[in-house]
Amino acid sequence: MSYTTNDIRNIALVGHAYSGKTTLAEALLHAAGAIGATGAVEKGSTVSDFDPLEQKHQHSLRTALVSLDHNDSHINLIDTPGDPDFFGQTLQVLPAVETVAVVIDAATGIQTMTRRAMEHATTRKQCRMVIINHIDAEGVDLEGLFKAVQENFGSECLAINLPAGGGTQVVDCFFSPSGDSDFWSVQEAHTAVIDQTVEVDEELMAVYLEKGSVEPAQLHDAFEQALREGHLVPVCFVSAKQGTGVSELLDVFAKLMPNPSEGTPPPFIRCAIDEDPQPVEITPDPEGHIVAHVFKVDFDPYVGKLGIFRIHQGTVTKDSELFINDARKGFKVGHLFKLQGKKHNEQAQGVPGDLCAVAKVNDITVNCMLHNFHEEDDVCLQPMQLPMPLAGLAVAPKKRGEEQKLAEALEKICEEDPRLQVERSASTYETVLRGLGELHLRVALERLEEVYNVGVDTKPPTIPYRETITKKAEGHHRHKKQTGGAGQFGEVFLRIEPLPRGGGFEFVDQVVGGVIPNQFIPSVEKGVRQVIESGAVAGFPMQDIQVSVYDGKYHAVDSNEVSFISAGRKAFRDAIASAKPIILEPVVNLEITVPNDKMGDITGDLSSRRGRVVSTDMLSGDLMLIKAQAPLAELSDYQSRVTSMTGGEGSYTMQLSHYDPVPANIQKDLASKFISSEED
Repeated sequence: MSYTTNDIRNIALVGHAYSGKTTLAEALLHAAGAIGATGAVEKGSTVSDFDPLEQKHQHSLRTALVSLDHNDSHINLIDTPGDPDFFGQTLQVLPAVETVAVVIDAATGIQTMTRRAMEHATTRKQCRMVIINHIDAEGVDLEGLFKAVQENFGSECLAINLPAGGGTQVVDCFFSPSGDSDFWSVQEAHTAVIDQTVEVDEELMAVYLEKGSVEPAQLHDAFEQALREGHLVPVCFVSAKQGTGVSELLDVFAKLMPNPSEGTPPPFIRCAIDEDPQPVEITPDPEGHIVAHVFKVDFDPYVGKLGIFRIHQGTVTKDSELFINDARKGFKVGHLFKLQGKKHNEQAQGVPGDLCAVAKVNDITVNCMLHNFHEEDDVCLQPMQLPMPLAGLAVAPKKRGEEQKLAEALEKICEEDPRLQVERSASTYETVLRGLGELHLRVALERLEEVYNVGVDTKPPTIPYRETITKKAEGHHRHKKQTGGAGQFGEVFLRIEPLPRGGGFEFVDQVVGGVIPNQFIPSVEKGVRQVIESGAVAGFPMQDIQVSVYDGKYHAVDSNEVSFISAGRKAFRDAIASAKPIILEPVVNLEITVPNDKMGDITGDLSSRRGRVVSTDMLSGDLMLIKAQAPLAELSDYQSRVTSMTGGEGSYTMQLSHYDPVPANIQKDLASKFISSEED
């Protein structure tokens, strides 16, 4: 099918694990004729879950792209993982789509990831819709779930179709309302959607009030406006396994969801270093200069590194020359791919709004911008707030001599999933792989072994403590060394003061009169930064400190960079000793979903871990959401503990909140261990 920007619909299927997103994508592909028969997650035969590890675990671990054609529309679907540990990958694709379709399992109801996905889409002002799946499951309360959706996400959540026949069929409430539903009048549902839509358009409302009705075609512009403004969130009912409501959902996608010209575009800014970020308007003009962003990177065993991107402006062809960010050397698009799961279908061009891929371009990374060397090549996407990887494992190769092989494999899996990060600690000599949770790390280790053939040994990593100061102080050091020839001399006076938490590090040059020549000021800063990086109390990096150098002395012959590095380092240490230094520990926000009767066990366990409960909320069914805060150092075994206390029914997510001072006894213990290691 040949298509234009106005024909494209970009939709991300998001929601909690096991809500049926992959099965729904499979059903949609089959209903549109894109595949001959539907596969099954349990058999590892779906188009989306083609990765061997996904087939092994029987649920999605990575985002996957598929596309289909229906009623002159080209629909790009992104199937996203639903486990909280892989939520970073879900967030990464949101700038590539206009519509976020939140899939809810009718049997389990609204869960943690349902809420998080809806919150992020709302914050980004993206068009949202709700798809209630498994409507034919035994004993489901669809009316109660629909009310729960409205209670949790707003009365603007209104049904476009409704279940009938005990979930064996759906009836239309928008285009041609007729028939009876299981729990709500179809005509009342139709009126509610129309009333909600015309509220955003005064002229259309006047016509509606005068005539008592409007044609669906008249509603198009107002409907899109209501979606953009969050004034309307359509709700659709389906059973992906049985195919109930799937063809109706395709019609909703094609006829009602926004194309790239109608949706809310992602925020673009000028990313020049020497100026404040300024918003930039990018329009889906096929004749404009090319602006595209890479939202996913894969390493394919046959075609190598794949950069998967969304075109926001301009037309990309197989002969286009593209540049990455502000690079002055470009690459030629030899092959332009359209992804269908693991298949790479070549296409001649990509128009604004389309999702395409290029292969074998080593410099491509997630979030990089592609353009055709225009004067506005400093355009970039405004950075997203992504969850910080806090769970960690220190890793080392099982076999000697495979250090380089492990490093290269770690680099690749982190390129594919930026929420995996590698830290190398100079003080502890550890290579730490960090992720969003235990499953995230376990899958990464499996990928290292099964895909890259690198076996690793693991152990708990050192907690990422930080050091800071609590009061102002001054420091001084005179570095003087005579070795027979030219000596070394440098003298530094400085003062330090604490910055607000999160303030980082500031170095201020207050030297006047040339008592320390300008060429030696960077050396003083280098000496200070050495202490910032290595720590002064227990060997952890320092933060939230301002250092001001205000006086000193130099020697015309003996002063050099080494002298002032040493003087700066020791003067800083001298000041720290008088500034009441403390050790800070990371404190995380926890969201724990547990059965109601297990809440007491969980809250009691949190108290024993120096945690505190912030709030509790009832979810659908007998589930309870506990929001709490606790030190990361106390949570090394938390996954197994929650599983044990809830019989496998509990789950949790965590995200960095802030750093707090550690208790005095822990600081004393950490400091003594550091002193002992220094002496050794």
